[in-house]
Amino acid sequence: SSNKMSCCLFQIEAEVQRRKQLIHQSVERKAIISQRYKPKHPHVYILQDSFLAPEFLEIVRYCTSPDAHLDGLLRYTESYPEKRICRLPVFTEEFCQALVDELENFEQSDMPKGRPNSMNNYGVLLNELGMDETFITPLREKYLRPITALLYPDLGGACLDSHKAFVVKYSLHEDVDLSSHYDNAEVTLNVSLGKEFTEGNLYFGEFRQDPNPVPKYLEIEHVRTQGLLHRGGHIHGALPIASGERWNLIVWMRSSAIRNQLCPMCNRKPELVEAEGFGDGFTETPEDAAPETVNLCALG
Repeated sequence: SSNKMSCCLFQIEAEVQRRKQLIHQSVERKAIISQRYKPKHPHVYILQDSFLAPEFLEIVRYCTSPDAHLDGLLRYTESYPEKRICRLPVFTEEFCQALVDELENFEQSDMPKGRPNSMNNYGVLLNELGMDETFITPLREKYLRPITALLYPDLGGACLDSHKAFVVKYSLHEDVDLSSHYDNAEVTLNVSLGKEFTEGNLYFGEFRQDPNPVPKYLEIEHVRTQGLLHRGGHIHGALPIASGERWNLIVWMRSSAIRNQLCPMCNRKPELVEAEGFGDGFTETPEDAAPETVNLCALG
């Protein structure tokens, strides 16, 4: 029936327009925040080695050494090799406290705020706070990429070239949990920042299966200052917290070399339109343009 079809197309077009608007609104919010918001802890906006756990820096040192290999890396971390999930210390306690304090200060201000993503209602888009260039990009390029290159070579771990970073907040009167989903990312980092909470473990099902229901799953406890690295396409969710407040830093990391071939959300070759910012990590290269440099993560 052509009516159904045109109705469906109308809905898709409306959604496309809504998403374009979201990007413009985000750009506007970022401009207002940078003009008017007075940070409580300005130092947390610029990544420094002193924010990072000494064990994390040691892992990065190992991963950048010439003879680094996967088994060696796994010795430094708590890993679930069959699920390809890895838990490692990321930040110091002091930094986690200062960052959460900064985020609460922002939350209580009268600044405009966007939703972190389509499922979480409470939290902060770190790009809007101006933390992308000075914090998340160097974290991804200098510290995380040497680790993901060894852990996820098949997912473009060596050339994760963009990201979306946000902090989500769970509390009893707001979002208490998160149902099964997978991320629009090749690799995800999820770090627990605090504050104090009980329950709220993460659970992981299978890779790229139907999100509902999750038959067998692995439960992993969230530990403050520690992060989980996992494949974005891995079905996961967060069980309800029982008390307190839980803040998590989530970084969706993307590899244009992978997603230009196959969109992770619809499993088709993407047709691209121009976008502002990272544009969900897709890049367009003209068909006839010979690559200027050797692509280290072309999947042979």
